[in-house]
Amino acid sequence: MLQLILGGARSGKSRLAEKLASDSNLSVTYIATSQPLDGEMSDRVAHHRARRPAEWALIEEPLELARVLRESASAEHCLLVDCLTLWLTNLLMLDDAERLAAEREALLDCLACLPGEIIFVSNETGMGVVPLGELTRRYVDEAGWLHQALAERCQRVVLTVAGLPLTLKGPAL
Repeated sequence: MLQLILGGARSGKSRLAEKLASDSNLSVTYIATSQPLDGEMSDRVAHHRARRPAEWALIEEPLELARVLRESASAEHCLLVDCLTLWLTNLLMLDDAERLAAEREALLDCLACLPGEIIFVSNETGMGVVPLGELTRRYVDEAGWLHQALAERCQRVVLTVAGLPLTLKGPAL
């Protein structure tokens, strides 16, 4: 099953995704897309790391998400990707529109053939006003388009607000 867990900052989306991964009774691999480039981000990474079970495998990949999914997916595994908007940010910061488009298409193209359970976590950022800066507007646009394309392909889509899941598509939690 492909699942997309959306929510704002500190909405409980990662905690929900981690619970779903644990409840899958499959071997779990956590795919981290973040790059802890400053102290605050390092603290966030440490917080997430401390919360995860020790037996979960970890793959850190900031750019080539489709490749990692193809190499790691199996019927006996649950892959938890946290998070898509950090992955998108990493690609946007390369300032290479062709690379962004290629990685996005590679991700969307590989989803149909991935075995096992895949859980994507992403920040829902498009619910506010249109941002003032060009890069920020591009980020919100790209995230919105990515979420729409993923939601179309996923069997379950959940929006998490204040720690509460609201199932938008598929079987309720």
